[in-house]
Amino acid sequence: MDRSTTQFDKYTKIWSGPRPASFFDVDCSIGKILFAFMRNHPNSICQISDTEGTALTNGEAITFAIRIAQQLKAMGLKQDDVVGIVGTNTTYLMPVVLGCLLNGTPFHAVSPWQDEDTMKHLFSITRPKLIFCDGKCFQRLSIIARILKSHVYTLKDHRLGMPRVEDLLEPTRAELYYVPENLLLGGDHTVAILCTSGTTGLPKAVCISNSACLFDFGFVTGQDVLLSFSTIDWSAGMFNMLFSCCHGSTRIITDRPYTPEYMIQLVEKYKVTLLTVVPQQVASLLKTPTLNKQRLASIRFVSVGGGSCYVANLLKLQEFLITGQISYGYALTECGGVAANMGVAKPSSVGRIVPGVRVKILDEAGRSLGHGETGEILVHNGKVWNGYYANPNESKRMQDYQGWFHTGDMGYFDNENYLHIVERKEDLLRFHGAQYCPQEIEQVIAELPDVIEACVFGLWNEVDGDPAAAAVVKVPGSRLTELDIVEYVAKRLVVDHKQLHCGVFFLPELPKTGSGKVLRQQARDQALGKKWADHGNGH
Repeated sequence: MDRSTTQFDKYTKIWSGPRPASFFDVDCSIGKILFAFMRNHPNSICQISDTEGTALTNGEAITFAIRIAQQLKAMGLKQDDVVGIVGTNTTYLMPVVLGCLLNGTPFHAVSPWQDEDTMKHLFSITRPKLIFCDGKCFQRLSIIARILKSHVYTLKDHRLGMPRVEDLLEPTRAELYYVPENLLLGGDHTVAILCTSGTTGLPKAVCISNSACLFDFGFVTGQDVLLSFSTIDWSAGMFNMLFSCCHGSTRIITDRPYTPEYMIQLVEKYKVTLLTVVPQQVASLLKTPTLNKQRLASIRFVSVGGGSCYVANLLKLQEFLITGQISYGYALTECGGVAANMGVAKPSSVGRIVPGVRVKILDEAGRSLGHGETGEILVHNGKVWNGYYANPNESKRMQDYQGWFHTGDMGYFDNENYLHIVERKEDLLRFHGAQYCPQEIEQVIAELPDVIEACVFGLWNEVDGDPAAAAVVKVPGSRLTELDIVEYVAKRLVVDHKQLHCGVFFLPELPKTGSGKVLRQQARDQALGKKWADHGNGH
C-alpha cells in the first residue's frame, strides 16, 4: 500500500495520513532539544527585532534562557506551576519562553490585546505564580495579579518601581554547568497553554503537550528568514519561534501593528523567505497599490492559516510569487495540524491529511460518511491531550473517550481524498427550510475586485428563518454599491436561499479576534447599528 498520501478505508470510512516519522524521543523535553541545538550553533542569529534594533544569536538567547530558568527554580516554580505571559513580539520574550521550557514550567500566553475581563477570566483558570507582561498591559492585569499574589515583571515599556525582565539576566557561576530539567510526565507533560480564539464565547485555556511540539518541518532550513505578525498566544506565533530555535533560521519580530505596506517593507529589508499570514492579511495585502512581484521576490513559501481564505485571494497571491509556493491548511489549537495543501492546484480545499492523523466525517445521527458527503469533521492524532486547563466538562465535549476531537466544523472529502471545509457547524443557516453556508457567499463576494473582505450572517425572522445579509469592507475610494454586490451574488449563486435578501452593509473594518478571525455576531451587530444610525441621520 502506498503510504505517501491520504488513504481511505472503505470499511471503517476513516481517512488516514501517511505514517509519521519519529525524529525525537517523545519523552525528551523540547527544552533539552533546543538547548542542545542552540549551544552547538552559538553564532547563528535566531532573532532580529525591527522595532528595537536588536539581534540575538543562539548563544545569547540560550544563555539568557538559562539564567531565567535558574531564577524560576530559585523562586520555587515547579512543573505543576504556571508562568503567565502577556506580550508583543519583543527581544526578551523568546528567552522567557525558552527559560520556561528548560525548567519544565508551563507558560500561559494571553493576547496583549485582550480586555481586562478576559485577562481576569483566563488567569483565574491557570493561576500563574509569575507573570511577564508589556508595561502597557499591566493596568489590565493588575487586579487579577494582586488577587493571585503573582509576581509581575515587565518585558518592555517598563514602569517605575516595577521589576523588569533584565533583572533576571545577571550572569551566574552555575550557568556554564546548567542542565535542563527532565519532564516528570515525559511527552505527556503540558509545556504551553494557549487560548482558543473566543469566536463562540470566552476563550478557553488549551494545554499543549511536549510531544505536540516534537515534529520536524523539513521545509525550514538554516538559511531561511521567517516573518509572522502573530504573537505567541497563537500557535503560528509559538511555532515560528520554535522553528527559529531548532532549525537555525532567523525570525524577524516587531511590536508594531500589522499594515500591508509595513509587511512588504519587512520582506524587502530582511529578504524574508518564509511568511506566515492570516486570511485577512492576505486580503489587505492584495489591495495594496504598491504591491508587485519584485517586492516579494525573496519569498519561497507562504503559510496561510487561522481561518478561511477566499479562493480568489489565494490565486491572486500566487501570481505575485515568482518562485514561492503557498501552503493553505487546516489546524486546531487543540490537536494541531490536520490537513495541508501545498500549492493552489485545489485552492477550494485545505489539502490532504498530514502524517499521523486520522479523520472521519459524521452525520447528525453519528453515522460515518463517505466521499462527497458533508458532516462534522472528527480528528484523531494518536497523542495524549491534557484538555482545557481545569475545565474537564468542556474537554470531554471536545474529545470523546476514544480520543476523537469533535471539531464543530462541517466538511467533506472529494474523490481524490482532499478535505474541504464548508462551515462551522453553528454557523450553518436556513432560509425557507433550505440550508446554506455563509462562507460560500463570502467567497463569491470576494471575487469582486474592490472587496477587501466580507462577512455573511442571517437576520432571523419567524416567517423566513435566516435570510442572508453581508457586512463588506471595500477598497477606499471605491464606487462599488450595495446593489452591485447583491446583483453579482444573484448571478453567481442562482438559488433563492443563497441570495442577499437583507442587503449589504459597508463597514470600515470587520471585528476580529487577536489572531485575526472574524467575529460574525459582532459584525452583524455593527452592521445593524450602522443601519439604524444612517436611518437616524436621514440616509
